[in-house]
Amino acid sequence: MAGPFCSMLLADMGAEVIKIEPREGEHTRQERLLSPGPSASSGAPGVSASFLAVNRNKRGMAIDLKRPEGVEVLKRLAASADVLVENYRPGVARRLGLGYEEISRLNSKIIYCSISGFGQTGPYASRGGFDLIAQGMSGIMSATGSEGGPPVKVGVPVTDLGAGLFAVFGILCALRARRTTGRGQLVDTSLFEAGLALSAWEATEYWYTGELPKPLGTAHRLNAPYQAFRASDGYFSVGAASIKNWSLFASLLQLDHLREDARFKTSGTRLANRAALEKLIEAVTLRQTRAHWLERCEAAGIPAGPIYSIPEALADPQAQARGMTQDYEYPGVGRVRTLGNPVKMSRSPARLHKRPPALGEDNEAVLEELGFSAQEILQLKKNHVIP
Repeated sequence: MAGPFCSMLLADMGAEVIKIEPREGEHTRQERLLSPGPSASSGAPGVSASFLAVNRNKRGMAIDLKRPEGVEVLKRLAASADVLVENYRPGVARRLGLGYEEISRLNSKIIYCSISGFGQTGPYASRGGFDLIAQGMSGIMSATGSEGGPPVKVGVPVTDLGAGLFAVFGILCALRARRTTGRGQLVDTSLFEAGLALSAWEATEYWYTGELPKPLGTAHRLNAPYQAFRASDGYFSVGAASIKNWSLFASLLQLDHLREDARFKTSGTRLANRAALEKLIEAVTLRQTRAHWLERCEAAGIPAGPIYSIPEALADPQAQARGMTQDYEYPGVGRVRTLGNPVKMSRSPARLHKRPPALGEDNEAVLEELGFSAQEILQLKKNHVIP
C-alpha cells in the first residue's frame, strides 16, 4: 500500500499522477474483500475494493516494462516528470534499466522516491518486506496487545501507510530543496524505518529507563489514568492523567477518597499502581452505560471518547462534518465509498476529482501527449507492450 497511498495523497492535493501497472494489471486488482462490497460486483472485471481504496485521482497506464519498448515509454515519461515513485524490492528497478542513476541522467531535476521493506542500503536491503514483518522487526508488536499476552499486530497496516506518509514528506522536502539547488535527488524510505520512527515513546522509555517497553493494552506508558474502561454496554477511553483531570474524574466517579490515597496521589504513584486503580475505577464505570459516562466527562471538561467499531467511526458526526467519507461513481460498480483526505487546506483543498483508473485507460492519451504517433501506438499494441 505504501507507494499507492503516497501517490494518492499527492494526487488529492492536485498533483497529476500517472499510475503505471503491468500490462496484465497489478495484483491488487484481483484481490477480493469479503462480500458485500464493490469487489463483489461482477459488472466490473479487474476491479477490487483493495485497488479502489488507494488509487483515486490518478490516470492509469498499463505497460510491459520487461520489454525494451516499455522501458523507453517510461523513460519518456520520466524525462519531463517532477517525481517518480517506485515500490519495488531494491534492485528490481535497476535491472529494468529504470534505477535512480539511469533516470537522473535523463532528468537531473527529478525527485526519485523509492519505498521498500528495509531501504536501499544495509544488510537487509535485498529482503522483501511486508507490514507484518516490519511491525515485528521494528518492535511495535512487542509493545502491542494485552499486558502479559503474546505479541499483537496493530490492526491497521501502520508501517505500510507510515512509509507512504514519510515518502510524501521526503518528496515535498526534496521539491523544496530543488528550488534552491535546481537539482533533484533520491528519496529512500522503508516500512522498517517507518515502524522505528513511530516508536518514539517506546525507544525513549528503553533508553532512559533501561526497561523493555511491554504491552499495556490501552494504557499509557507515562500517565494514568489514561486508558479505556468498561461501561455496562461497551468501552470508553478517558485522558485523566493531569492533576486537574484526575481530581475531576475521581469526583465524577464519587471516588474522592482516592485523591488522598498514597498509591494514587501523584502521576508517578498512579502509574506504578495502575492495575489497582483500573479495578477501582471499573467497579464504578460498569454500573452505567458508555453514553452516561461520556456525557458526564464532557460536562466536566475531561477528555473522553467511545471505543468505536469501524462503522461507528465512519458514521460519527465529526467524521461526516470533516468530509472523511466521500463517494463517487465507478462503471459497473455503482456508488463507491472512499475515505476523505485528512488534511484541510484553506486555499488549495484536497478534492475527489477522478475515480481510480480502469486498466490502461489513459494509455493512448498519455502517449499522444508524449509525442507518440498513432502508428507508433498501434505498433506498441501489436508488440504487446500495452494492452
